[in-house]
Amino acid sequence: MTMDNLLDSIGAIETLAWNTVGIFVILAVGVYLGFRTRLVQLRHIPDMFRVITDKATRDAEGRTRSLSAFQTFTITASARVGTGNIAGVAGAIALGGPGAVFWMWLMAIFTSAASFVESTLAQLYKVRRFDTFKGGPAYYIERGLGSRSGGIVFAVIFIFCFALSFTSLQSNTIVDAATGAATELGLQDTTSMVWILAVALAGLTGLVVLAGLRRVAQVTQRVVPLMAMAYILLGLVVVALNIEAIPAVFGMIFGEALNFTSAAGGAFGAMIMAGVQRGMFSNEAGMGSVPNVAATADVSHPVKQGLVQTLGVYLDTLIICSVTAFIILVTFPDQAVRAETNLGGELTQEALTANFGAFGAIALAVIILLLAFTSILGNYSYGEMNVLFISSSEKSRKIYAVALTGVVFLGAIIPVDLAWAIAGVTMVIIAVYNLVVISLLGGTAVRLLKHYEAQKRQGLDPLFLASDMPDLRNIECWGEADMADHRAGPAAESRTASGRQDTRSRG
Repeated sequence: MTMDNLLDSIGAIETLAWNTVGIFVILAVGVYLGFRTRLVQLRHIPDMFRVITDKATRDAEGRTRSLSAFQTFTITASARVGTGNIAGVAGAIALGGPGAVFWMWLMAIFTSAASFVESTLAQLYKVRRFDTFKGGPAYYIERGLGSRSGGIVFAVIFIFCFALSFTSLQSNTIVDAATGAATELGLQDTTSMVWILAVALAGLTGLVVLAGLRRVAQVTQRVVPLMAMAYILLGLVVVALNIEAIPAVFGMIFGEALNFTSAAGGAFGAMIMAGVQRGMFSNEAGMGSVPNVAATADVSHPVKQGLVQTLGVYLDTLIICSVTAFIILVTFPDQAVRAETNLGGELTQEALTANFGAFGAIALAVIILLLAFTSILGNYSYGEMNVLFISSSEKSRKIYAVALTGVVFLGAIIPVDLAWAIAGVTMVIIAVYNLVVISLLGGTAVRLLKHYEAQKRQGLDPLFLASDMPDLRNIECWGEADMADHRAGPAAESRTASGRQDTRSRG
């Protein structure tokens, strides 16, 4: 089978999966969970900013017990903020036009309820591992639905469909951006450069991931905020240089998004599909990826991590993806010009080059290098949780780390269209699986939300104990001893200030 035939076959499977199952499940679950939680993703935006500053508690030796809320936010942001924000948005616009941006925004708001539910459940059903916690969909399938076999099936699918497949796409985008910048500087043949980059990326990945999750956290919490701000700054400069085009850009986005007459020709459906698919790839809401790291946070209430990860969806799609959209649309208002590029980051790179010359291409290559590399590390963290669910041995973790390093190398040398097609197929598989699960367990997340809100109304810093909902089984990390350090922290202080002790609302 030739490469073209392989690409056509995978592309046909991707289209069939999204058109027949994926888009309907995502829409239905997003609306359902938004309704069940009474739009928690909009009601609790102020709380999202507050709880992200919560610190992890420390043991007797002064060491943190696990990752803080901010550290888990940066790890999950490192996986979210990368290829999807730059190459994914460019591909959505090239395939579906400016209207795809509107549907990307809209779906981010709806599916962020799914992000809240999955991360809250991950916190509730987390378990201990050495000096940290572990958890995620495999764990809440086993403990919440009572199915160990179902959890193993999810873990296996996730490792191959997400951790490895999406990692190959990240390394592919790094090479695509680097070779694009080299071409702008006059390099004609980039073949040898591709191989050098593949080896370098694989080697650097191996050095970090073999050291484990804490090393990943140390790298991402420094790199991600810096690179995200650099990219946003570039975007603001482009907007400022083209400020007169902004009203027309909004007109294109909303005008095409709501142009229902295009449905007859199939353009309307293609636009929605591009926006939903690329948006979900970017923010990962409901895909079952983020909960794997959300579970590792040391917080006083499961809902807190649900809110933190909902904020992550907004940062990713409503801010950073929007930056990419405006960079492209103010520079290339003509859809015919945009559609000529490939489905990677070439369109964004050309837009920056048009505004800044060769500096724009180089700057984007550096930003993509660091953002996509931290996405690789974030994907590693996600996969590690599922490997440890199947087998908790250190040998299994290292085998997985070596395999992911090899995938980084392979992803760097395959064609960009093939990388996106593979990611599209694997995304719908894992998303549908997880969305069905969190729909079944959604009632538990809603109970936790009500428990949290009852304490907030009393002026307390919410604290959860397993004894508050004794009917919930298989809860490991929310006993009196587990929460002792939190009782001595802000939660206890707020109770003292309010003159109430142990006034938690019962589920």
